[in-house]
Amino acid sequence: MLTAADVMTKDVAMIRSSATVAEAVELMRARDWRALVVDRRYQQDAYGIVTESDIVYKVIAHGKDPNKVRVYEIMTKPCIVVNPELGLEYVARLFAAHHLRRAPVISGELLGIISLSDILARSHSLEKPRSILLEQELQDEIKKARIVCSEKGINSAECAAAWDVVEEIQAEISHQRAAKPIKTAFEEYCNEYPEAVEARLYEV
Repeated sequence: MLTAADVMTKDVAMIRSSATVAEAVELMRARDWRALVVDRRYQQDAYGIVTESDIVYKVIAHGKDPNKVRVYEIMTKPCIVVNPELGLEYVARLFAAHHLRRAPVISGELLGIISLSDILARSHSLEKPRSILLEQELQDEIKKARIVCSEKGINSAECAAAWDVVEEIQAEISHQRAAKPIKTAFEEYCNEYPEAVEARLYEV
């Protein structure tokens, strides 16, 4: 069975909890990372993690200045970590149970980071993880879309883009199951907010 160590990304960076969010963004952009592991302050301390979603939804969406917000204010700590020897199927179950998108791989020290994308890329070798993880990702993106629409407005381009992501995932799930859902997540949202239909009309 494949393990976390077999598919993890070894190119991973750490950042201090006292660093600014602006510094975190700069580091992410430099290597196209989607998350940074927050270093421990001492040996018995726990690792943390800060993701692009944390930055978007906890800083940018609230109009906060990234130069004035510190990583420790938005990070998740302690974060769930993965043993490098853990079988990939069990990593998938761990992700599904805790609604994770990525987690550091640690055995005494930081070895890498494993993400949904890493697992999905090797899902052909597992029993059911792809459908499980896609369903999890769908629920996560629906929550995010609702937050974006609430923050930016139902008729905003950001809201429209968020629902586009939801529908792409839902389409992939439907393709795998060879069955179209009775209603898409966006259609259900429109039942609550009829004016949301206009959010899908982009200005050229």
